Amino acid sequence: MSADLAQLLAAIQDMGVEGLRSVWRERLGEPPPIRSRDILRRALAEQLQMAGAGRDAVLDRRLAKVAAQHRTGCKPKVRTTTFKPGSTLVREWQGERHQVEVAADGYIWNGQKHASLSKVARLITGVRWNGPRFFGLREGEAA
Repeated sequence: MSADLAQLLAAIQDMGVEGLRSVWRERLGEPPPIRSRDILRRALAEQLQMAGAGRDAVLDRRLAKVAAQHRTGCKPKVRTTTFKPGSTLVREWQGERHQVEVAADGYIWNGQKHASLSKVARLITGVRWNGPRFFGLREGEAA
């Protein structure tokens, strides 16, 4: 950061709204219609630093992608839990203990291989379940 920019950033700390708008007009063009001195000061400092240092295109793309994931109506992706082959999952259901072994390409329950944990949960209970939830691996764990 240049010495001039550092001095300007220090100077805007004590400026009022009109002083901040004046600096914005002089350096960046028409200021945004912000009334809050604190928000205007922060926005001006950010814009001055970006103008002085330049923008990072890769960072801008990453930030835009993350912001898009949090827009209204976008459902967040739930990361699935992965287990190493050989791990054992245990659940007691109606007084009976059920053990499921994690295999490289599925799950083994009662000596039979199944493609999904949900399939195992359905076989145990007789109704459709989200497998990870049934085995207590997600929010709202099974009771």
